[in-house]
Amino acid sequence: MAVNVTVWSENYHEPREEEVRRRYPDGIHGAIAAGLAEVLGERVRVRTAVLDEPEHGLTDEALAATDVLTWWGHLAHEEVDDKIVDRVRRRVLGGMGLLVLHSGHYSKIFRTLMGTTCTLTWRDGGERELVWTVAPAHPIARGVPRPLVIGRQETYGEPFDIPQPDELVFVSAFGGGEVFRSGCCYRRGLGRIFYFSPGDQNYPVFHHPDVRRVLANAVLWAAPGDGVGEPPRNAHSPIQW
Repeated sequence: MAVNVTVWSENYHEPREEEVRRRYPDGIHGAIAAGLAEVLGERVRVRTAVLDEPEHGLTDEALAATDVLTWWGHLAHEEVDDKIVDRVRRRVLGGMGLLVLHSGHYSKIFRTLMGTTCTLTWRDGGERELVWTVAPAHPIARGVPRPLVIGRQETYGEPFDIPQPDELVFVSAFGGGEVFRSGCCYRRGLGRIFYFSPGDQNYPVFHHPDVRRVLANAVLWAAPGDGVGEPPRNAHSPIQW
């Protein structure tokens, strides 16, 4: 049975910045969706949604039909309606998978589910990123080279204020010496969450075939085995928006 994936992006940069639009003519969400379809074929059914749609494209009906939600945001985190955040949170606790990408670390939904600030150190020097696999037997690492080499990328660094990951799959190293926990797995309620840091709007990272492989593997890992239901009784998050 195919996995139903909703690829969500705030879609802020693409309409406003020519360079980003040239890099991602179909939007960042479009590039992610195309990558999933390319790698997984008939194993997925992919739809996209963006911030400016009614209810951000994340209606009850849309989420009810979603097995895995991917989330990319950068400048418009605070524009996401708190009611939608809670709606997504409940779906994750009920079993929907969630992939949080790059600057989505500071999204309301990720901070809510983590219960921490999710802040990190960063700079943008366009340096090489080496994504090292530290859990080679993990399903998300299947078929991923060691290291995964990204020629130019925004630099993220520790400290990264997140809870200790349930499983750490990738650690990145950058030209300036920074290291970063770049592939982190969590379970919240019945749902699986994967945070993956590569993917800045200023670089064509979501066209990278090995990054596409990581995201495809993560979708399959995060997909619920028995469907999505109600959150477990008394399930809650440390932070309420």
